[in-house]
Amino acid sequence: MPRLVYPTTPTVDQVDDYHGTPVADPYRWLEDTDAPDTRAWIDAQNALTFSVLDSIPGRERIRRRLTELWDIPTRWIPVKGGDRYVQPRNTGLQNQDVLYVMDALDGEARVLLDPNMLSSDGTVALTNWSLSDDGRWLAYATSAGGSDWLTWRVRDVDTGADLDDVIEWSKFSGAAWRKDGGGFFYSRYDPPAPGQDLLGVNYNQRVYFHTRGTPQAEDTLVYERPDHKEWGFRAVVSEDGRYLVLHVTQGTDTRTRLFYQDLDAGGPVVEMIPDLEAAYWFVGNDGPVFYVQTDRDAPRGCLIAIDTAHPDRANWRTVIPEGADTLEHVSLVHGELIAVYLHDAHHQLGRYAKDGALLGHIGLPTLGALPLYFNQLQLSGRERDDEMFYAFWSFLYPVTVYRFDFATGESDLLYAPPLKMDTSGYVTRQVFVRSKDGARIPLFLTHRADLRDDGQNPTLLYGYGGFNIALTPAFQAGRLGWLDMGGVLAWANLRGGGEYGEAWHRAGMLDHKQNVFDDFIACAEYLIHENITSPAKLAIQGGSNGGLLVGAVLNQRPDLFGAALPAVGVMDMLRFQRFTIGWAWVSDYGSSDDPAGFKTLYAYSPLHNLKPGTRYPAVLVTTGDHDDRVVPGHSFKYAAALQAAQAGDAPTLIRIQTRAGHGMGKPTAMLIEETADMWAFLAHALGMPIADD
Repeated sequence: MPRLVYPTTPTVDQVDDYHGTPVADPYRWLEDTDAPDTRAWIDAQNALTFSVLDSIPGRERIRRRLTELWDIPTRWIPVKGGDRYVQPRNTGLQNQDVLYVMDALDGEARVLLDPNMLSSDGTVALTNWSLSDDGRWLAYATSAGGSDWLTWRVRDVDTGADLDDVIEWSKFSGAAWRKDGGGFFYSRYDPPAPGQDLLGVNYNQRVYFHTRGTPQAEDTLVYERPDHKEWGFRAVVSEDGRYLVLHVTQGTDTRTRLFYQDLDAGGPVVEMIPDLEAAYWFVGNDGPVFYVQTDRDAPRGCLIAIDTAHPDRANWRTVIPEGADTLEHVSLVHGELIAVYLHDAHHQLGRYAKDGALLGHIGLPTLGALPLYFNQLQLSGRERDDEMFYAFWSFLYPVTVYRFDFATGESDLLYAPPLKMDTSGYVTRQVFVRSKDGARIPLFLTHRADLRDDGQNPTLLYGYGGFNIALTPAFQAGRLGWLDMGGVLAWANLRGGGEYGEAWHRAGMLDHKQNVFDDFIACAEYLIHENITSPAKLAIQGGSNGGLLVGAVLNQRPDLFGAALPAVGVMDMLRFQRFTIGWAWVSDYGSSDDPAGFKTLYAYSPLHNLKPGTRYPAVLVTTGDHDDRVVPGHSFKYAAALQAAQAGDAPTLIRIQTRAGHGMGKPTAMLIEETADMWAFLAHALGMPIADD
């Protein structure tokens, strides 16, 4: 491919002073996503990008094969309300999953809510939902164009009709029904200033109660803290209906405060754990005794019992002590405590009595994990139930649903989708890589069983490394397509994540962030040293915080890679806190407003460490023009600076999806097109022979 001529990106004389250090920001104007000049720049960049993608042989064949692989029916776990079940399903290529309701687990399923009917292009997504305890009412949230803003409505499950309820300006919130189904608790912000719904900073979240069948203007303010604008609130109602429990967050800090209100007795919200000292998450209760998951004095997690009538710490009781593996999640089902552990970044399940006695384990099919869906672990059941549902997946194992019967102690397969690819000739294995400082880094490898270690295998190395998020094995049809093309998938568990508890997280945050980049580089060097691949055949990929990872590593070792796919990345580490919810990431990153934080961030910020005259590998930046989490200005500025710095012939392109955001609720058709473009780009950059039609 000849050297590209990139669209002209004007520069401005913007220089900011950071604690005595002048820093130029010549592409500041690209932060205004809706400005006419920015829209013209978007159009010009997309025109170039798609002209290049259109010229790549085999792109249409890749897209068609991905469509085949995606077209498998998917079901997630059923959720029980009263005596009925609600379950999300997808026939295969539907843009959005559809909610079905069944009066019995093996009964006929009828459509309860089809989000595909809400927009012609599938960009209005169902992004959250909550079933009332009796199964009569469904609170559901939609978002448009990939935005984090939610609009809540209420549907009558019996009739399938919506009530007149419409609740707006909610974000990062669920709906917690009262026991009687008369209404629910939720969190919201003040409406943003006109024109600032995508860029305005989100502070002062409040908790409200919405009475079913009434206008939002009549909602009752339950709790607010105007003296702490950064506090956020995650509300749950205890299964017995007695308590409202508030998890009080502060940005993305993993530590939480824990408050509650006795709904039977009324009265004020009780600040049971008022200090930000550790993570505390409500699991369930026996009357006034709360079961709480925490990492206080237990970096890998434990479960404690707190008697709210005698809440002094001296009375706290350890139920499940800290173990060798990370305790990721606990549910209270059938009077048992179901513990989900991370063992070397994959899941194991344990059953415990309320006194902490180990009752046994629930075996999983292979090395893999319980999926997240709507940011909820796919495990459901109530204390009064005799059954529990969970889902499982892995790189070669699609979402599969199981029912655990407490009477028999056995799991029954409820649903396993058929694959349109024979995966019997592929394997997933786990290796461990030594990082620069000797840290042991897990790395999952998925590839053909007859892989030749000749250094010529196109390999995609994926990573994240941040915010205490564990990167567990996961199925995705797009990655199956990469394997089908002859590629190797490498899945890195970097410090900064949650794979080994809070100590592992802290080893990759703030002034230790370079450890994350060193870990990723070490994984790349391992793949090359073991002759799995070579620099010319190695691509790296990551999104959001993972996009930051890719950008930083690309700057530090451009010689190590043949291609890079940074998606919706945090690329300007000096200004991220000034937009939408970006201020919340200061707990993991630090802030340029602090002199020490500025020094750390400036040293690795992807935007600020590009070096003109460098031969960078092929790069395809991807973002959405309506991303109101990591605002697209990050990717816009980075792509413009990268194009200006590129001294080699490798293409440096940006693909900007319109009517899309950070990724939540992206329609299937859009996902297929985007993935086909990325794999075609990699096929060209890494020299993968893909026959054209």
